[in-house]
Amino acid sequence: MIFRTIEESITPLDRLLGPPIDALTAAVFFKVEVLNVQVEALVLALAAGMIFFTIWLGLPQLRFPGHAVSILRGRYADPDAPGHGSHFAALSTALSGTVGLGNIAGVAIAITAGGPGAAFWMFIIGFFAMALKAAEVTLGMKYRRLDPVLGVSGGPMFYLRDGLGKIGGLKQIGLILGGFYAIAALGGAIPMLQTNQSYAQMAAVTGLNQWLGEANARWAYGIFMALAVALVVLGSARRLATVASALVPAMCGIYLLGGAAVLIANAAAIPDALVLIVTSAFAPKAVAGGAIGAFVVGMRRAVYSCEAGIGSAVMAHTLARTREPASEGMVALLEPFIDTMVICTMTALVVVVSGAWQIEGAEGVAITSAAFGSVFAWFPYVLALAVFLFAYSTLVSWGYYGTQAWGFLFGRSSASIWTYRVLYCLLIPFGAVLPLGKVVDFIDSCFFLMAVPNLIGLAVLAPEIRREFLSYAQRLRSGEIRPIAALAR
Repeated sequence: MIFRTIEESITPLDRLLGPPIDALTAAVFFKVEVLNVQVEALVLALAAGMIFFTIWLGLPQLRFPGHAVSILRGRYADPDAPGHGSHFAALSTALSGTVGLGNIAGVAIAITAGGPGAAFWMFIIGFFAMALKAAEVTLGMKYRRLDPVLGVSGGPMFYLRDGLGKIGGLKQIGLILGGFYAIAALGGAIPMLQTNQSYAQMAAVTGLNQWLGEANARWAYGIFMALAVALVVLGSARRLATVASALVPAMCGIYLLGGAAVLIANAAAIPDALVLIVTSAFAPKAVAGGAIGAFVVGMRRAVYSCEAGIGSAVMAHTLARTREPASEGMVALLEPFIDTMVICTMTALVVVVSGAWQIEGAEGVAITSAAFGSVFAWFPYVLALAVFLFAYSTLVSWGYYGTQAWGFLFGRSSASIWTYRVLYCLLIPFGAVLPLGKVVDFIDSCFFLMAVPNLIGLAVLAPEIRREFLSYAQRLRSGEIRPIAALAR
């Protein structure tokens, strides 16, 4: 997940791009005041969408997680259904894009800004995000394009164009919104931030700068990352799904095991940490304006982490092999649960029980690194590996997302798609070398700009989402949709 931690630097490029990027950033991150606390209007809109679809779909995050796990286990698999991989592979691909450095550094940033109570609100918002994710993925599955030669094409741009296009008088609006979304997705997919952010942790732990000199170390790391990403991005969607299926469980497992070790070492402090997190969430006087400040900060980080409402992960989920759009929507329920409610909560507990959030002058990944290092001196190496894997997985997934957006705008011919893939990989090394300056704001703005057309489409097509989702649930209850073992009898 993208988040802003890069220091601003003034370069000639900044002076050239500064005014238009500043205007774009101001528009996208327009703030409103909530009980004396400033919060982005777009974040509030995303949170409202989460609450709306929780009610609209009848609390799906409580009713269907068990069924989602059964789908992941292959109990409802249809080997003849269209798609490029299993439900597990599609979920892994989506998680490879959402589980990133925001889960490591973003949580620490939230706790520093909003106090430990921010972690409580991240957990709560993660719960509501499950419904919004299910809604957008269900719609994405319904409007994906399946071609025996070109493969699967999917994402919000397709349901914006084709879904709104079916409604009288909205055809042109749907086309404009679909194109707008694709353009914003290309901007959000610029592959520089993850390389830049992961390099710092890797260099600090491995001493790359001392071995090679800083300039050479940056180029070497950037080129290595580009080559590693190219191995997947220049291949097929099936290769992406295969790599994600192996990489995501491994990187999540490494990180969670490291976090568990920290918690075990600080077991006596866990009850007090939990009490502090909950009481701080409702404290009348706390960091950043008390309870409302903790809520706002936690909401920001949760929204930024799981990407619910942004629509990016829809492109990964549409790879799933199924004839039932809502089935993958139910699988998508698990994405915010894993990303925000499990991994982000683990980070929060580690940071709070270790006391690292109170280290003077530390911020972001440095806080998390200190928390891990508080148990064993070599634990920052585990974190460095996790940082690299998280950054790598995000780059790989966003390479695929960018390909989908590029194909929507410029066609999916072999030459067109290969042009984008090569350009994407060539840009990666520059993320480790260049002072990004205003480019950071531009990428962030494009990323969140994706939510604007997506939320409009979801609101207009909400009745269609509900019909699709509830129809599947009714057929599941009636026995019309049955597990493979039941069908064989």
